[in-house]
Formats: sequence, structure tokens, C-alpha cells
Amino acid sequence: MTEFFQQLINGLALGAIYALIALGYTMVYGVLRFINFAHSDVLMLGAFAAYFLAPVVQSAGTGASVFSAIFIVVIAAAICAVIGMLIEFLAYRPLRQRPKLTVLITAIGVSLFIEFTGQHKAVFGANTKPFPKLLPESTINFGAVSMQSNDVVILLFTALLLAGLWLVIQHTRTGMAMRAVSFNEKAAVLMGVNINRIISFTFGLGSALAAVAGIFYAMRSPGIDPLMGMKPGLYAFVAAVIGGIGNLPGAALGGLLLGLLETFAGGIPGVSNYRDGIAFAILIVILLFKPAGLLGRIQPEKV
Repeated sequence: MTEFFQQLINGLALGAIYALIALGYTMVYGVLRFINFAHSDVLMLGAFAAYFLAPVVQSAGTGASVFSAIFIVVIAAAICAVIGMLIEFLAYRPLRQRPKLTVLITAIGVSLFIEFTGQHKAVFGANTKPFPKLLPESTINFGAVSMQSNDVVILLFTALLLAGLWLVIQHTRTGMAMRAVSFNEKAAVLMGVNINRIISFTFGLGSALAAVAGIFYAMRSPGIDPLMGMKPGLYAFVAAVIGGIGNLPGAALGGLLLGLLETFAGGIPGVSNYRDGIAFAILIVILLFKPAGLLGRIQPEKV
């Protein structure tokens, strides 16, 4: 039981990161009905923003502390929010009336552009870089079960972000406009909703969440590199589909389930080598028997 609870904690921390990334995928899909494959690279940019910000902020303060970490996370999230809105404005907005396949191919192109640009020696370089410590690390013991302080911070901060996102979506005028655009874009325009502003806000909010997830992922990893967003981005996309693409609670649920699956499968001898295959096998089963995802609903389209 001790090992079970230990793996449960580790899986929830990893799943919380996947949930934050999946929320960005599902918000963009809910508004524009396409997958922003560059989202995982915004995660990488968030980690690198914190990598360059940390030495500056920590040297001006008291080193690794809660206040410096919060400041770094907020600035990195703001930077990535601007980048996400620029990507939407420059790459996706001119193609909004084009077929979805055109936008999808463009998203893949934007993703590759960011990755290979980041690998250039004049930008980030291709080598793995050690991520700086943002918080003092310690071990918290609950009987025989131990938790790393970083995992506790990730779980608590993710819970606060999810609650804040829910409040924004459900109890603000901007959130109401986002739901209106997702339900019927043409009707939302007739009601006076500024479509460009809402879509830009959606990209900015999703990119900010990706930046936070990138920082959390880097805190649990030995280092960062320009391709670090590929695996968590792919897992988060799978999580969004499993939970129900376009459904915010479904994205969070899918992320937590995949995090637990990856952690528990990695601790079983003989199964750890197949944990990626197990995740995609579950995705196939979900798509076969519940195509809309666990919390999604099939929406008929009028011809």
C-alpha cells in the first residue's frame, strides 16, 4: 500500500501537468474546431523563459523562494500568452475561412518552425540544459509515504488554476462570449461578440497555461531542450481526446488518468516498456466505444 500511495502521488502530479496542457488544446478546439499542434512548443518556450528569467530574478532577490518562483511563472506565462496570440494573428487568422485541413497543416508547420528555430545555436541550441531550482526542495513524509515539495506545489497550483479557469469561463462576460462562440459563432457575431478578441484571448489563456505546465514539467525533468514539448504535448492531446475534446472537465480528467497510467505502468516490471503503447491502446478503445470521449457529447451537424 505504501508503494501504491507513492505512485498515486507521483501520478497525480504528472497528470496535473498533462491536464494543464490538455486544457489549451480543448479550449482552442472548442472555439475554432481545430487542433493547435504548436501548443506543445509554447510549453517549451515557457520552460526556456523561466530558464532565462530565473538567474536574473533570483540574483536580485533572495535566491530560490516562493515569491521569486511566482514572479518567474507569472512573467513566463505572460510572455507565452503574447506568443500564442501572435501565432493566432499571423498564422491562423488569415486562414480562418479556409478548409480545416489547411489550418491543420499550418499548425504542424508552425510547430516545426518553432522547434527547429529553437535548435539553432543562436537561439537555444540543441543541447539539453539543466533547469534551475525555482523553489527550495524538501521531502514531506506522511508515515511511510514521502512527497517531494515540488509535487505538492504542482498539485496545489494546478488546482488553483483549474478553479480560476472555471470561474473565468462560467462567471465572466468574456467566458460567456467564449461559450457563445463555441456554441454558434454566427449567432455570437449577431449578438455583438467580437470574434477576433475572443479567439485571441483563448489562445493567450491556453498558451499561458501551457507555459505554467512547461515550467512544472521542467521542474520534474533533468533538463530542457527545444524538443521537450513533443512527448507531454502528445500525451496531453491524447488526454483531451479521451476526456472529450472541447470539454474542459474532460480534458482535466483525461490528463489525470494518463498521468496515473504512465506512473503505475512504469512501476510494473515487464510493462514499463509498453506504457506509451498502453496509453494509445486506451485511446483506440475509447474512440471505438465512446467516440466523443468520457465526458464529451456527440453533436449532430446539420447539412
